[in-house]
Amino acid sequence: MFKKYILVFLISMVPLIEIRGAIPYAVGIGLPKITSYIIAIIGNMAPVPVIYLFARKVLEWGKDKKIIGKFFSWCLIKGERGGKKLEAKAGKGLYWALFVFVAIPFPGTGAWTGTLAASILNMDFKKSVAAVTCGVLVAGLIMMAVSFGLFGVIFS
Repeated sequence: MFKKYILVFLISMVPLIEIRGAIPYAVGIGLPKITSYIIAIIGNMAPVPVIYLFARKVLEWGKDKKIIGKFFSWCLIKGERGGKKLEAKAGKGLYWALFVFVAIPFPGTGAWTGTLAASILNMDFKKSVAAVTCGVLVAGLIMMAVSFGLFGVIFS
């Protein structure tokens, strides 16, 4: 069972998949709900400080490199575009907008993209991590509900 939890942890760390893939996987293989939720949250949040502190620097460094340049440029463009949209719509409620952005479990709106946007926008580290953490907690609850068919029952 430990290996299955490690896999849930690792899946939740993968960009674009994150908690949106880890929780349904855990539910699908029959792991206990609460433990799976906690492990997926921890896995999804583990890279956040590293992303905030180093991702932009690494992406800037690599955007001109031959093999990795296109991917790194794509990541920068996606992060900048998402960050600018967030900043334009949110104004003073930027941290609330970051929270909502991460909380809605659509592809490309998770902890990785939200944290990269916060880094690109030079948002406060502690406030950004708090907003992303709260967003991941809510996204995890939504994915748990979806995985158990709760929305199907409500909307049928």
